[in-house]
Amino acid sequence: MVTRQSVSRPAPASVVDGPAHYETLAAPGRVEALHVHFAAGSRTRWHTHPAGQLLVVTAGVGWVQSRGQAPERIVAGDVVRVEPGEEHWHGAAAGSAMSHLAIQEHDERDGADVLEAVADDDYPKD
Repeated sequence: MVTRQSVSRPAPASVVDGPAHYETLAAPGRVEALHVHFAAGSRTRWHTHPAGQLLVVTAGVGWVQSRGQAPERIVAGDVVRVEPGEEHWHGAAAGSAMSHLAIQEHDERDGADVLEAVADDDYPKD
C-alpha cells in the first residue's frame, strides 16, 4: 500500500472555462481518477470520452448537460454516468463552487476529446 498527498494543479484553460483545480488520485494507465474543484460559474467545455466517464459529486452544486438535452442540476452525493462518445459538459452552478470525482478509462487515445466552449446563453443562471 502507498499513501501520499496529492498535489493540486490548475485545470488547463483549454478544457475548463473559469477557475478550477484538480488532484490526480490514479495516474493515467487504463483508468484515470481525478478530484476536480470548480469555482462558482466555472465549467468544462463540451467534450467526449472515448470510453465514457463516471462523475461523483463530493461537494457543492453544479450542472451537467448532454448535447440536445436540458441541463441537470447536480449536488453532493449524485452520481453521473456519461456514455462513451456522449457530448457533454459539467461544472459549478453560478452561485456555488462544486467538486466531483471524475473517473474514466483510457483507450489508445487520450481520455477526452475537447470541443467548443459552452455558450454563456446556454449556461444555467441557477
